[in-house]
Amino acid sequence: MPKYYKASEVAELLNYNKTTIIRWIKAGKIKGQKIGRDWRIPEDEVKRLLGEKAEVTRAVLYARVSGRDQKEDLETQLKLLEQYAVGKGYQIVEEIKEIASGLNENRKGLKKLIKLAREKKFDVLIITYPDRLTRFGFKYLEELFSAYDVRIETVFTKDKTPKEELVEDLMTIITSFAGRLYGLRSHKNRKFVQEFKKLLREVEKE
Repeated sequence: MPKYYKASEVAELLNYNKTTIIRWIKAGKIKGQKIGRDWRIPEDEVKRLLGEKAEVTRAVLYARVSGRDQKEDLETQLKLLEQYAVGKGYQIVEEIKEIASGLNENRKGLKKLIKLAREKKFDVLIITYPDRLTRFGFKYLEELFSAYDVRIETVFTKDKTPKEELVEDLMTIITSFAGRLYGLRSHKNRKFVQEFKKLLREVEKE
């Protein structure tokens, strides 16, 4: 009797999510059948998929900083991403770097990532931290890329307390707001941000 794997088991083996595997079955890309409430994939099909997966994993590296005075950090990010990709045995097909706010949804780099994913040009997107891709709504972007069969891998994860995350998010919003109101390089902008940082430090002491 042939052996069958659950969709969740195949997803783990291929490093995709279960939703993607089920979508592939329904689209006819993967042989599978529904047994009860679960989708099952025959062992020979799993072996075929593992063989295809082992051939090559195409990776795109994405690095971002908010200001031009952080160009050195931008290059450091890329080096870390390259080391990670090489260590995983991935084929680097594109490196995208940009200087822009993580709150900006119209970034050229982000648009290019989505275009490449839609055109099936890569399999994995590598970033250093989730907030390099976006300050808010990371889960939504993760779902979007997953719909194009692209997974996101982060080199590092930040273990922050809810308070630390809230403070960082507030600083991001205020910095973006001040930049639009006064101009990114203006004296008023710097003063506004510095005063807000001072206020946050005083609140944290209480």
